Amino acid sequence: MRATSFPPRWAVVDASVWVSRFVPADVHHAQSRQWLEEHLANGRRVLAPTLLLVEVAGAIARRTTDPAVARRVVDSLRALPGLTWVGLPGDVRDHAAHLAVDFRLRGADAIYVAIADLLQVPLVTWDAEQLARASASVSTLTPG
Repeated sequence: MRATSFPPRWAVVDASVWVSRFVPADVHHAQSRQWLEEHLANGRRVLAPTLLLVEVAGAIARRTTDPAVARRVVDSLRALPGLTWVGLPGDVRDHAAHLAVDFRLRGADAIYVAIADLLQVPLVTWDAEQLARASASVSTLTPG
């Protein structure tokens, strides 16, 4: 992956926002749902590591205790127009490892930050550590 600058209509959206969007009982559900719907309806796009499917599947299954719900969410993410999947080639992996060390980020969190940093797009998240620590490297914001 090259350090290419995408138009401002692109954003990396981490698992915390997606889980919140699909779990009605989540405190940020309404904001996450509205932000994602407006973002995508206005022709904007979301970048996500392929790891997102695994993170969201596990989180939804744990929070709802219903595997069928988690599977439906994963299927809907796979089919969502406007969502562009990003693999984990060596440059993303290596950059994420450096960011994990430099900003003391959890491994999965560092992957989202690395993609946003390499592609020079904002990172949208509810994760307090990402918001605070990654802001030294990328533009971070919450939905809303």
